[in-house]
Amino acid sequence: MRVVIAPNSFKHCLPAREVGEAMARGVRAACPAALTDIIPLSDGGDGLVAAMSARLPGKLIATETRDPLGRPIQAVWFKTPDYALIEMALASGLARLQGPEEYAPLNASTYGTGLLIRAAMDHGCRRIIIGLGGSATVDAGCGMASALGFRLLDRQGQPIPEGGDGLAGLDHVAIDGADSRLKAITAIALTDVNNPLLGEFGAARVFAPQKGASPADVETLERNLSRWATVVERDLALSVAALPGAGAAGGLGAGCIAFLGATLVPGAQWVAEQTGLVDAIRKADLVLTGEGRIDRQTAFGKVPAYVARIAKSLNKPAIAMGGTVADDADLTSLGITRCVAITPPGVSLAEAIKKVETNLEKSATELMMSFRR
Repeated sequence: MRVVIAPNSFKHCLPAREVGEAMARGVRAACPAALTDIIPLSDGGDGLVAAMSARLPGKLIATETRDPLGRPIQAVWFKTPDYALIEMALASGLARLQGPEEYAPLNASTYGTGLLIRAAMDHGCRRIIIGLGGSATVDAGCGMASALGFRLLDRQGQPIPEGGDGLAGLDHVAIDGADSRLKAITAIALTDVNNPLLGEFGAARVFAPQKGASPADVETLERNLSRWATVVERDLALSVAALPGAGAAGGLGAGCIAFLGATLVPGAQWVAEQTGLVDAIRKADLVLTGEGRIDRQTAFGKVPAYVARIAKSLNKPAIAMGGTVADDADLTSLGITRCVAITPPGVSLAEAIKKVETNLEKSATELMMSFRR
């Protein structure tokens, strides 16, 4: 039996490569002769650089940058012979904060992501891939733009404060100081969602509460993002608010289009293409995938959904494993044969995280025993 194991990371818990290795141990415990092909994946969010650097040739480069609250940190990006791969979450993500008490979507900035892009250009990279997802920010990429020389100014011609709250004072965007090298790069932004910038399904209303926004904060951010979109449309002659994926990473999707001229691409699709996933599934008898939590959002651009669609198109069974599986997670129409929750009932989150590898291995063993029958 040939089994393709193509999971996402279990966010804030276990990288995709290690998730796959634990699944593979469980598969071989039940089927010692099974051939396992581990293909770590990402939807563009947390774990993108780790997944790609585990599969492809290249070099990890550590760079001095800033976290979402402006503190100095080091973050890595991946330089391949063809492009620079930047994971915004490694500079501007929730994982860079010390827990929910530091979540501050009104103040958090993507400035650190801009510094990583600048570092990639310093290394001579002219094709830059930016993974969006896992962000702590709702600033429409204005911090990133500032790090790259754009000036976001108020009515008095002064720079607006960083963060989503500062967008309220935005009067115009000045491009005269923008890094001239940006004209020579090709940028692709990998999205893990297809939400627009504004409205009921936009960056503020859907995702800001996950980053610590109160109901009042959400309305402030919605107003400010609308202000940003109006100014960008006037000053840069770009209408980006309604584009699918513009709301990714707190509006960084829209910011990448506006400030980098980026093309938005579904992250799971791009990663799958780079790693040869389709050919691997074509040769497989069974496909295993997974992520930390499987729920209704899984269907919208997440790794298990993309893997399942490929498997379905090739008439291969696909099973998804998650730390938890929500009651509303019916993914059969996508091609998921079964969803398996690896965490036993009644187990605390802390205990589940501690035993995630053991639970993955055990669940994969039980799954293969039942699959063989």
